[in-house]
Amino acid sequence: MTPNSLPISRLGRLAEEHPDAVTAALCGILVILGSLALQLGWLGVAALILPAAYVIGGYSSTREGLTTLFQERELDVDLLMIVAALGAAGLGMWRQEYHLIVDGAVLILIFAISGALEGYAMQRTERSIRSLMSLTADTARVVMYGGEREVAIDKLEIGDCILVKPGEIIPTDAIIIEGCSAIDQASITGESMPVEKTSGDEVYAGTINGAGALKLEVHKTPESSLIQRVIRLVQEAQTAAPPSQMFVEKFERGYAKLIVALGLLLATLPPFVLGWNWEETIYRALIFLVVASPCALMASIMPALLSGIANGARQGILFKSGAQLEMIGKVRAIAFDKTGTLTTGKPEVIQIVPAIGYTETEVLQLAAALEAHSEHAIASSIVSAAQQQQLQLSTATDVQAKIGQGIIGKVNNQIIAIGKADFVEATSELSQISQQLQAEGKTVVWVAKGEQLLGIIAVADTIRPEAAATVKHLQKLGVEHIIMLTGDNEQTAQHIARQLGINEVYAELLPEDKVQAIKQLQTQYQTVAMVGDGINDAPALAQASAGIAMGISGSDVALETADIVLMADKLEQLAKAISLGRRAQNVVKQNIVFALSCIVLLLAANFFGNITMPFGVIGHEGSTVIVTLSGLRLLRN
Repeated sequence: MTPNSLPISRLGRLAEEHPDAVTAALCGILVILGSLALQLGWLGVAALILPAAYVIGGYSSTREGLTTLFQERELDVDLLMIVAALGAAGLGMWRQEYHLIVDGAVLILIFAISGALEGYAMQRTERSIRSLMSLTADTARVVMYGGEREVAIDKLEIGDCILVKPGEIIPTDAIIIEGCSAIDQASITGESMPVEKTSGDEVYAGTINGAGALKLEVHKTPESSLIQRVIRLVQEAQTAAPPSQMFVEKFERGYAKLIVALGLLLATLPPFVLGWNWEETIYRALIFLVVASPCALMASIMPALLSGIANGARQGILFKSGAQLEMIGKVRAIAFDKTGTLTTGKPEVIQIVPAIGYTETEVLQLAAALEAHSEHAIASSIVSAAQQQQLQLSTATDVQAKIGQGIIGKVNNQIIAIGKADFVEATSELSQISQQLQAEGKTVVWVAKGEQLLGIIAVADTIRPEAAATVKHLQKLGVEHIIMLTGDNEQTAQHIARQLGINEVYAELLPEDKVQAIKQLQTQYQTVAMVGDGINDAPALAQASAGIAMGISGSDVALETADIVLMADKLEQLAKAISLGRRAQNVVKQNIVFALSCIVLLLAANFFGNITMPFGVIGHEGSTVIVTLSGLRLLRN
């Protein structure tokens, strides 16, 4: 490659990545050169350069304006600007006041710069999609018949065993079956520190393996992986227009017709009514077309909302549309599901109370030996507790599970029973302690050896560490009402709610009951958010003004139904989402007030202050640039 080809290739990439910016830059250079040529009296040179500026800077707007006119039978801002610019050029040629041709070119230039800035806001979200896509590997190393084979990601099947070496990108969502490593999940969940993962843990496509080699088992199809769902959500967010934007777009169509009608009246009546000459009349009518056009108003909303969406995605908060970014900022009440949302959804051993003559270790060791043969969630928590204490477990035999009651089998040739009190035929020795534990929302498992009670094990779904702080933060933000909706029993739900500072609980609910609860809240508070993770939460998520799903623990149905996804399963992101939504609302309101104020002031100046075309162009398009830049403020955390 020659040295001269390097700048050319860079220019090519720049033109491909930022076509609007390159167009605006070329138009700007031509306007400056054309203006200098006029200053020097080189009319022939200016006659070549300035038309090129009009064509390069105005081609895109002309095409869009004519497409809207002929296909949709509607007028839009693009066409008004082109008409105003061409009118200024025509008037300049007629009066031989060539600075008017430059004025028209400046109008097209600033309009092109404004379009480039709006495109920049869109590209920030597009870049977030491209960066997500770049995280996905093209192939995976599948282990088969004692060897390895490179397989395309879309050819992977459920049950395939894949090998991921240190430092490599994990190709698809899978379960670790051999090895342990620290996984960098920042790209998916926003977590700053790598997460230690070992056998049995789930890993996600697009995350980066640390120092350990891993063997993984594919447990879902690659297209349903978490990162692919994220990409689809962000793509949907780009294409969906929020209600405020749809309203402004409808307003623009009617407003553009009104401006054209008034422009025609202003171009014909003043000579008869006000005694203006025709040159002055047409000049003022052209300035009117410029300053009355709602460009700034159109740019008040989407750049801000797209910037907010990009900001949220960077923090692990995915908004499916700008409408939901707006909506979350208006939330007055929030309903939380309990299991998997306010709690981890994973039962843990909280307390072991041995009977007289036994130790906690003995109770746990015997219980875990038997529970290792069960797939029940409580059994898994008991086995996990034993593994954490590195206890050696004996092999259980003759194991039989009694559905809804417990499990029984032999350990060291002794009959061990685990389950409810009546199943193990336990004595009342620990009944009072058991009742107290149950009153605290814990599930109590009795452990007996033959007819001898060994002790009880209290198991509970633990509260997320950040849950209480999140509830307090939401209250400080001014959320008027926070409630818990759960299918769990009243006693457990009330105990959890007291710990979190939630004063209203609806317990023992079916999915349809949760929907009714949301409807009831909406009659009182209008804008209600629902936070959940399970399939049973999906109807309530759909009913809520803003449905919010937990990204990692959430079911596919919940993720598809929700409007907002908290990718890292961190509840504190909910307060960030509300704060971001409120910031977006404030920025949009500020932009709209500013845009309308500029239009009114410029209209007044046109009729009572005799402003020039360049002043009108700078005032109008300058306000458009300002509101666009104002919207980009939301890119900052």
